[in-house]
Amino acid sequence: MAAAPPCCAVRVRGAGGGDGGCSGLVLSRRPALVLCHAAVFAPFLRAGPIAWARPAALPPAALRPCPRLSVVLGAAAGGLRELEARLLALVPCAAFRRALERGLGRAERWRFGASEEAGTDPRALPWFAWLRVPGLDAPEGGWAARASAGCLRKGQALLACGSPFGDLCPELFLNTLSRGVVSNLAGEENALVLTDARCLPGTEGGAAFVPSPDGPRVVAVIAASFCWKGAEWVGLTLLCSLAAILRSSAGVLGEAGIAVPPVPAWVAAVPASSGQDPLGWTALVECGATWGSGVLLAPRMLLTCRHVVEARAPLYVTPAAGPDQDAAVLRGRVVFATEESSPFDVAVVELEESVPGFVPPCLASTFLPGEEVTVVGFGALGQACGPSVTAGVLSAVVAVAGRPVMLQTTCAVHGGSSGGPLVSSRSGCLMGIVASNTRDTGAGATYPHLNFCIPITILQPLVACYSRTGDPAAFAELNRVGEEVRATWQLQQRPGPPSKL
Repeated sequence: MAAAPPCCAVRVRGAGGGDGGCSGLVLSRRPALVLCHAAVFAPFLRAGPIAWARPAALPPAALRPCPRLSVVLGAAAGGLRELEARLLALVPCAAFRRALERGLGRAERWRFGASEEAGTDPRALPWFAWLRVPGLDAPEGGWAARASAGCLRKGQALLACGSPFGDLCPELFLNTLSRGVVSNLAGEENALVLTDARCLPGTEGGAAFVPSPDGPRVVAVIAASFCWKGAEWVGLTLLCSLAAILRSSAGVLGEAGIAVPPVPAWVAAVPASSGQDPLGWTALVECGATWGSGVLLAPRMLLTCRHVVEARAPLYVTPAAGPDQDAAVLRGRVVFATEESSPFDVAVVELEESVPGFVPPCLASTFLPGEEVTVVGFGALGQACGPSVTAGVLSAVVAVAGRPVMLQTTCAVHGGSSGGPLVSSRSGCLMGIVASNTRDTGAGATYPHLNFCIPITILQPLVACYSRTGDPAAFAELNRVGEEVRATWQLQQRPGPPSKL
């Protein structure tokens, strides 16, 4: 990021306690305005948490007593400066609220925060605070460069900026950067954005930027740094579109005499690759109450994981549709599934109809540890918002007798991602299919950033044989593997005690 990000830390100090802090975004210098997340004001709400259910903005009088506010910024000559601020209003973002209700259903038990006790009240997520900071006024100042979230695409690069732990020790943590990609999008003009950029508690109110030829542009504000789905940490950060916040804040800013310039019609450039689109190979696989992901290798053939389809219930496959297409639901049948004793968790599905306009993926033949990779799958927002994209590196290639039998990556992988494609970010080639992430049975913890994929080099010769002969016995070799391969996929050494992973 060439230019210094227009971010800060926000301090909230109450006369009777309730002190807190978060990150903030300096949006304008004439007049000087800072935008931050409103959850930090929760201890001061006169009406208590029920106030978050209101559809309209809350004025400063809604707080008791109004806390003392300040912003902490970097100084031009180094060091820090702290300036007094005053609250204009707390404002709910209506489009973000609707996207949350649609994409993050209650049945999936989403929660936000580093722990159950420290979590953010979900009702507070759509709320943001506008602060006026007279000491930052600059006659030559203007609004921060912005972009519309409506132009974002899954897999596009993002930079997140925030201050971990809020106002705690800004000398060390002020305006820390993190890199990631757009993982998923929901709502009108992409009001809700998920990214795999690594953010920590206290970065709420910080900003996400898209690179552009004339410098970074603010596109969204961090609403929740830690997201949990049930008992599973998903390793993603929840963002709210800045354009959606500004639309919901028009009345409050207008009453204060503040005119907001329109967001330029600027389209972010997505880096060119091989022309291969992994979203076009990915499909939602539903079998009874179980659902997961799959990779289309031919117009009527799909690979997924055995555990996704083992319910033996009616099987439905929904290829990921483009932004202007309706998703088509196709019937499928399992023509082969590995035995439960096989280390390779694979199933082959034939579709009753061909996927129209399908372009098959190119297949990787080599794997280079450290290369940048992407996983696509229906984890996280899953069935509600289409496949998610997460980026990382190929962290390890595990070989037996010189043949790769397992690929490990740092991409965030969640329940529902099983069977999805692992793709080379450089070439666009299909490298393998996702089999699982890691769970420590001793600690009861799931680690989304350590996951395991089946190399496509294991599957490609078998797929080619099946395509020629139509005989599912071509895949029987997956059940006949040596003990060393079995031990690798059981995450243990032989001889040795059973693995706790």
